Amino acid sequence: MSLNLPGHNTPAVGFEVPLEMLLACHGRVQHQCETLLRLEAHLRTHGADRPAQEAARAVMRYFDTAARHHHEDEEQDLFPALLEAGAGADAIALRELTTALCNDHRLLERSWDALRRGLLQVAEAKGSSLADADVQGFVQQYAQHIALEEAELLPMATRLLSEEKLDRIGLTMRSRRAA
Repeated sequence: MSLNLPGHNTPAVGFEVPLEMLLACHGRVQHQCETLLRLEAHLRTHGADRPAQEAARAVMRYFDTAARHHHEDEEQDLFPALLEAGAGADAIALRELTTALCNDHRLLERSWDALRRGLLQVAEAKGSSLADADVQGFVQQYAQHIALEEAELLPMATRLLSEEKLDRIGLTMRSRRAA
């Protein structure tokens, strides 16, 4: 998906274009989900060898930090800004959408907790497999979540949020990562 953001036509994706940054994060989540699927297959053939341990650590590092920040960016900055900007039918749709996405975040966090336990075992060479249901469920949940955000949330944000509001969101996102 490519967003046409008002006043922002720079090719770089950074905090000055927060919606594009959130979109880019979706690509990184999808990449990490692909790594999880490859890791699951690798473990069946090679066990918890060094490449498996490194992959498990990298996936944990990503979902423990960047993915968590992404959810915070949405729940603490983007969703409130959208709810404030929405009016009429937009306000009702936004409330329903943001509530559903927050519920998705809680579900993804619970799924991540279960999956992370298995990844930690692999990273420490104390286990050599991941529960297929944990991996497949997590990957599928994220795919559905990302599809909803890209089809509905980000286009609404593009339409409703001013450049000034987007700049403030970007600054908050930057400070969250600096902390």
